[in-house]
Amino acid sequence: MKPTLLLLFALAALLCALPAHATDPCPQLRTRLASTDVATRIAAIACQENHAWFRSFIDADGRAGGQAVYEAENDALADGAQAWRKVAMYWNGSGLGSGCGTAGVACRSFVVDTPWSAAFVSWVMRQARVPGFTVSSRHVDYVRAAARSGSGPYRLVAPQAAAPAPGDMLCYVRGQSRALGHAGLLNVLDAGGAGLPMHCDIVVAAQAGIAWLVGGNVQQTVALRMLRLDEAGRFADLPTRNTGDAPCSPDVPAHCNLNRQDWAALLKLTADAPASLLAASP
Repeated sequence: MKPTLLLLFALAALLCALPAHATDPCPQLRTRLASTDVATRIAAIACQENHAWFRSFIDADGRAGGQAVYEAENDALADGAQAWRKVAMYWNGSGLGSGCGTAGVACRSFVVDTPWSAAFVSWVMRQARVPGFTVSSRHVDYVRAAARSGSGPYRLVAPQAAAPAPGDMLCYVRGQSRALGHAGLLNVLDAGGAGLPMHCDIVVAAQAGIAWLVGGNVQQTVALRMLRLDEAGRFADLPTRNTGDAPCSPDVPAHCNLNRQDWAALLKLTADAPASLLAASP
């Protein structure tokens, strides 16, 4: 074989061995709202909302980008809805209710003053018709349900214990002076833990060494988050907040990574919708 051909074959083999470039999966996923697969519907709905918020994102190094409109604003999102009215819709459409409809100064104040990330998750799960999911305004309620129930739509594992997949949720504990981690979370849940503040993002895809997650009330938008995966498809070196860490400042810029959280729970989707639910309205 000629040296030129040998070189071409070697180059082709090298290119095949290189990992695929990780590109945003949401533009394709958001077209699959009518999928008969529960996990795909969850991902499609979450992706559609990220698109509405102009594809706001946090990259794998914890840097934010794409923020164009924020929760309190009158400005229109990409789907034409006013930002604050969209958040009120998450509350009302989830079944939780905001007590204010979508009009008036009081409603807008409620949107600004009330954390809405759990309402967003609840709205997505209701729109996706996830059987057995109980909506809540607090993430810890469905984290606890996943820990205690053997028959619900989710089961609780440590963030590094399993490979994330579409429809799963990755959660961290927030607002605590000490980092809990998974073991600490289990202790709090065993003791009740009704008021533990948490945040959960929905996994929409895991490919090419990156997990893609969508969360509400992230940087005051619906944001797409990127986290690195190892060769086994599990979370690799999750940026983790530790007890006693200095706060984000110019003195410790590494602590300003927006992915650096007290990651404590991976909720694995275990349920699929029965055929009777596929055409049901939320």
